[in-house]
Amino acid sequence: MSPTTVATRRPVITAWSAVSPFGVGRAAFNAGMAERRSTAAPLDPELGPMPHETACLVPGFDVRAQLGKKGTRSMDRVTGLTVTAVGQLLDEAERNRRVGTGEEAAFVLGTTTGSAQSMMDFTRESLTGDKPFFVDPARFPNTVMNCAAGQSAIWYQLKGPNTTVAGGRSAGLHALNYARRLLSTGRARAVLCGSAEEFTPARAWLEHRSAERETAGAALGEGGAVLLVEPAGGEDQPVLAEVLAVELGVELDGDTRGALARTLRRALQRAEVTPDEVSAVACSGAPGAAGEAELDAVNEALGGSGADSARITHLPAELIGDTGAAATTLGIATLLSEAERAPSGDRIGLITSVDRAGSVGCAVLRLR
Repeated sequence: MSPTTVATRRPVITAWSAVSPFGVGRAAFNAGMAERRSTAAPLDPELGPMPHETACLVPGFDVRAQLGKKGTRSMDRVTGLTVTAVGQLLDEAERNRRVGTGEEAAFVLGTTTGSAQSMMDFTRESLTGDKPFFVDPARFPNTVMNCAAGQSAIWYQLKGPNTTVAGGRSAGLHALNYARRLLSTGRARAVLCGSAEEFTPARAWLEHRSAERETAGAALGEGGAVLLVEPAGGEDQPVLAEVLAVELGVELDGDTRGALARTLRRALQRAEVTPDEVSAVACSGAPGAAGEAELDAVNEALGGSGADSARITHLPAELIGDTGAAATTLGIATLLSEAERAPSGDRIGLITSVDRAGSVGCAVLRLR
């Protein structure tokens, strides 16, 4: 497989799975989306003082109960969510495991910063524990941003390139773009690509303290999704979507709407798609002014809204909460789920994201 040959073909998505507040696995996600079931629930008082009373958590998720006791004693939540999501995808079909593992299978994971809770806990332990060095060394790997990706590779024999990309709410798009580049240069024959975010007290307080004052938005959520991405034209490919374009940008002047609108226009041009061809959009649902700017940019770039347009706009955050770094990959899962429930030939789907740090992005898919 030469880089020249691969570069002439757009990548395709051939499988996906998710771990979300709807439950574990693709079927649970499909059912939750079909029912449009809200997942916000009161938090367990044992978590301690929290800035909000509700959140959207993966129901009953316990790392050791889900993955077994071997190798999970020190595994943190975001790693457990990631390893579970990858396992769900690989176990769904024999082809997924055959194509998605081995020497030429890469893994790319999007994140915000790994596990903030693990970083804070280890730092606190190092400062308050008995001197000179009484910390649990087995927990140190959790403080490293690429822990979840590394553990997934170890668990499932993913021996190709292994990459973690930090990008906040746009992390899933950064990961998809990186996966596209790995395939176009012939550095992998398949890429497991996704993003993940955990709910913890540390994240809840960080989000609360850094948010705009009195910002309205969805409750915090958690979860992760993983896609199997390949060059088009492989043997027996069950193509779910073609990746037509991925575009990323940065807002530097406070004009989030303008930055995203420009990014959207670039993506549509690269994908050779007109605005009126887009039939479905999944927005990241950022809280506050950023989320409003995201919707405004979509309407500016595509034209029309509400009753003026046949386009369906999805806001997964309304059902599964603000899933942070996992938002865009779960947005892709939302469009794939919709296409699976109501197949109607080729349709164009758009995924968008904005982040308070200034990152904006989008992806254009041809849904099958």
